[in-house]
Amino acid sequence: MICAVSLSAQTLSSRQDRKAKLERDIKMLEKQLDAATSKRDNAASRLNILKAQTDARRELLKESEAELKAVEDSVRLCRRRIESATARLDTMTRYYTHLVGKAYRNRDSRLWYMYILASDNVGQGLRRYSYLRRLSARMNEQGREIISERERLEAEKQRFDSLRVLAGRLRDERAAEVGKLRKEEDKSRELVKRLQQDRSRYISQLTSKRKEVEALNREIARLISQEIDGAGKGGTQPGVAGGRKTDTRIDTKLSNQFSANKGKLPWPADGRVVSHFGRNPHPVYSKLEMPFNNGVGIAVPTAAPAKAVFNGVVKQIVLIPGYNQCILVQHGEYFTFYCKLGSVAVKSGDKVKTGQVLGYVADGTDDTQLHFQLWKGKTPQNPENWLR
Repeated sequence: MICAVSLSAQTLSSRQDRKAKLERDIKMLEKQLDAATSKRDNAASRLNILKAQTDARRELLKESEAELKAVEDSVRLCRRRIESATARLDTMTRYYTHLVGKAYRNRDSRLWYMYILASDNVGQGLRRYSYLRRLSARMNEQGREIISERERLEAEKQRFDSLRVLAGRLRDERAAEVGKLRKEEDKSRELVKRLQQDRSRYISQLTSKRKEVEALNREIARLISQEIDGAGKGGTQPGVAGGRKTDTRIDTKLSNQFSANKGKLPWPADGRVVSHFGRNPHPVYSKLEMPFNNGVGIAVPTAAPAKAVFNGVVKQIVLIPGYNQCILVQHGEYFTFYCKLGSVAVKSGDKVKTGQVLGYVADGTDDTQLHFQLWKGKTPQNPENWLR
């Protein structure tokens, strides 16, 4: 029972932590949505943010339902414990009352003395005396146990009342979350309708965006090839990064350490993934071919720090149209790329540590995101498989 209570408390605590993280993400996305509305009437950008927000809201609702179920289970368990304690206390009280009643009826001390003095021998007298002492001690002990049991029962009743209040609050929160989700879904439908009505305008915007993504993919592939090909020529040939020569030799030990941490790497920024690796379908134009995304887009607050996901060396700092300043970090045969930075805190050739701030995310035209890519050699990887 104690283990169950402890496990329940740990589960509730972890769920509350996840809910707090989701609530932070939702608030941040709400700010981005307001900013996108005031900056430019770009329904496509707003729709992406709104979709991420509704996804986070559904996860929050799911966590709330799981938390409510856990609390209701605790309420049922607490009710059973109260019933059991009440029955146990009633039994103890009944027997104790019977015992005290008999003792009261025979309260004349002369009866006890006569009982001892009527013994056949000294040994029997001592045994009778010992028995009476144990009987008296047991009565006192039983009285203390009853008092203790009553205190435990009262504590359980107080816990039961607090759990019922918590369950009621969680039901109210869940109802409020359902209402917010419905409003967000209504906004999404309105934006979808607008996109369908003004197809030509938004197709033009998407075409421009596709060109930016394709240019980014080509530039990153070129930079990585430059580093790898430089390392391949004897392993000692220097590459050029930001006007400085950098050593391009592959650090095999670092590569192995990076590979061993697959699925455990820290996130480069604290935010919500709004664009995933691969070919993401358009939320409205299902037949429209979207450019292949070699990384992930993480929605973050303005000027959020971008941090190195592992030990490595800064190889390139470049400016790419549509993606602001970008930093390429090498980790042996692996590379990570951090884009859409407004300012950088490192320079080419710097050795960086896990969690070190590389730069700060710029305020985007439509939204504020960190674009992050991870490559193994010349092959892009899905960052979400590598990040914890």
